[in-house]
Amino acid sequence: MAEYDTIRSVGVGARAQIDAGLRAHMNKVYGLMSVAMILTGAAAWAISGLATTTNPADAVFQLPNGTLINSFGATIYGGPVKWLVMLAPLAMVFLFGAALNRISAAGAQVYFYVYAALVGISLSSIFLVFTGTSIAQTFLITAIAFAGLSIYGYVTKRDLSAMGTFLMMGVLGLFVAMLVNLFIDSSALGFAISVIGVLLFAGLTAFDTQTIKNTYIAHAQAMDQEWLGKAAIMGALNLYLDFINMFMFLLQFLGNRE
Repeated sequence: MAEYDTIRSVGVGARAQIDAGLRAHMNKVYGLMSVAMILTGAAAWAISGLATTTNPADAVFQLPNGTLINSFGATIYGGPVKWLVMLAPLAMVFLFGAALNRISAAGAQVYFYVYAALVGISLSSIFLVFTGTSIAQTFLITAIAFAGLSIYGYVTKRDLSAMGTFLMMGVLGLFVAMLVNLFIDSSALGFAISVIGVLLFAGLTAFDTQTIKNTYIAHAQAMDQEWLGKAAIMGALNLYLDFINMFMFLLQFLGNRE
């Protein structure tokens, strides 16, 4: 693999410096991702709390599970604003690559954190649909699986680059299947989508981790701090998306609905 050729081509001192730099780089990636996850969870929990009420006089409508939705919740979940809430994170992630080239590393980090908060708002409805216990359990399962897969992607000597195209084509096919299921509303297809989604993003977790590692090593001798900061943010974004998607697909068949 190219990264090992790069390491072998340098002296012992430089090799040790690359190894130390790689560990620091990966720690930063995971640190950025962790902060983004905290922002997403906090935003989701806060918005779900603001959207509900215990006073029937303040309720605009009631969910089948008995949860009372107030005027703020009706705006977020039932009005035209819901499309903004749903589509804003999608637009931001597509624009992230272009924005990364024009802004500083500090600006890219702020952009990433704003994106993570918007994702939390768009996912806040899970607190109205699923029990808090099942959300916590699914999060823990996802975290354990993610850690194992990411460690595998980091330590394996197997080249996972060939998986990238296959996995991305699988994600595209999954997206099409999800659109189709919006119209036919098949529970069997929905279950299949959830299972396949978990497998695809599990594979992407290992693939993206190895890609982050290889990218750092390939540029280890000709990098600047600005590039390094942006590379860490992009890597954190990719792993963040892998985690969020794996969690959401797992929640579909592991979560207990209210």
